[in-house]
Amino acid sequence: LVAFTQLGHRAVGLDGVPAFCRMSREASGCEVWEQDLCALDLPAERFDGIFCNACLFHLPRAALPGALASLRHALRPHGVLFVSNAHGFGQDKEGWTDGRTATTRSYVCWLSEETWLATCEAAGLSLLDK
Repeated sequence: LVAFTQLGHRAVGLDGVPAFCRMSREASGCEVWEQDLCALDLPAERFDGIFCNACLFHLPRAALPGALASLRHALRPHGVLFVSNAHGFGQDKEGWTDGRTATTRSYVCWLSEETWLATCEAAGLSLLDK
């Protein structure tokens, strides 16, 4: 948020964890919305760009179409959705995996490039670059 604001953008954050929202507001001075990625409630055509860095692959595959449709709905005409995802290296894999520490686990949905592109296209999105 800070980097986008320093570049002259009006950044708005979104997270599902209240403490992270609070920390983000305090660190950035930006508006930060607390929402569940599986049940987004975003205003129509509000954003020129949406930046999803390493978050959508934590959604269950069944929730991706709805989340992508919500994000597309929130983009202005010709807006850009940037997504960085871990991927399945040619395979679709979903489930719990070891987290970043010995005591944590993460839910992941690693999709092949083919499946990811098809899911995005079904949500009305088109690829600009990869």
